[in-house]
Amino acid sequence: MSLAGRAMAALGLAAVLGAGAVACRGDNELSGSVSELFPVTDVSRVEIRRNPEALQVSYFRNNGLDVDLVARLTVDTEGVDLKPGTKVQLGGTTPSGRDRASVVHVAAGEPARVFTQVERGDLVLDEGGNAGEATRGDFSLSFKKGDGYGAGRSMEGTFNSLALDAGFGPDLGDVVVDEPAP
Repeated sequence: MSLAGRAMAALGLAAVLGAGAVACRGDNELSGSVSELFPVTDVSRVEIRRNPEALQVSYFRNNGLDVDLVARLTVDTEGVDLKPGTKVQLGGTTPSGRDRASVVHVAAGEPARVFTQVERGDLVLDEGGNAGEATRGDFSLSFKKGDGYGAGRSMEGTFNSLALDAGFGPDLGDVVVDEPAP
């Protein structure tokens, strides 16, 4: 086989192996250098919530009699058309000046920890994204360097769950009935 033929074969094999690695990506997993702060493996369930203002992905882990909130990523969707295939930048701010993304960690017996600002990263939905839809996607981000919790670290995740309605619900004092009044 010629040198050019071997090079083409190697490129083809690399493409197949790369596609296989992407296809083997598991659902509902977390990783990254934040694992130096707390365990990110053994996620027992993922909850996705959606309303007109945000998408929220929460990773939970059973911890004896408690359930830890390993990480909750909240993405402010102001000015973003959140649909499958769209890459949402997680760093920076929204048009009105709020952080585009925020992350918290709450483990049993510990105070809630809010991560420092997201420096850069992105989130992509493969499907869904609205309340009531099967929603699958992934994200990757890094936190700003400095003194805050998680500073200079990274976090990556995959998610696959039914997106629940995170609507604001009725106002205090509203009467909620299942049947229309006669």
